[in-house]
Amino acid sequence: MIYVALLRGINVGGNNKINMKQLKETFEQAGLLDVVTYINSGNIIFADHQERLEANAELAQILEQAIAVDFGLQIKVMVRNLDEVRTVIQALPEEWTNDAMAKSDVMFLWDEVNDVSVLDKLPIKPEIGTLLYVPGAILYSVSKDLVTKSGMSKLIGSKVYKFMTVRNVNTTRQIYKLMQAAAEK
Repeated sequence: MIYVALLRGINVGGNNKINMKQLKETFEQAGLLDVVTYINSGNIIFADHQERLEANAELAQILEQAIAVDFGLQIKVMVRNLDEVRTVIQALPEEWTNDAMAKSDVMFLWDEVNDVSVLDKLPIKPEIGTLLYVPGAILYSVSKDLVTKSGMSKLIGSKVYKFMTVRNVNTTRQIYKLMQAAAEK
């Protein structure tokens, strides 16, 4: 099975620094295969061929422990399989971009808040931009000139923020491409 590990809060503002080459080695030492990192924000694609009852949760726990041992950091790790990421990609409008005109993000959700009711807990103003729930994620796109009015800047201070990890749509699409390539091996 092909997975992606999404690490929360690494290499941001000089905090929780983790070298991607060393992180790749940590994953390999944990018994994972075909490990590929993508950009410095903690996106790691890998294969695992072991039968696991609760694969996402078990792998996340293994990786959190390995990171704590190798780097001395307590980092939350979210694991999603190829099918789960495909569901997000299929719901993501093709015209959404993250560029000079628009800010479009995928907020991957931990199980504790993975329900459509999470939309009611966000400080984001749904009438500004487009806000969608898909199992496993919230999709949000807003025109760059409306970002400051959208409530997005209040997200970090919200109670629900600690139960998500955010990637822009460009990064999310590239992660999916890398996962597809790994599945074709």
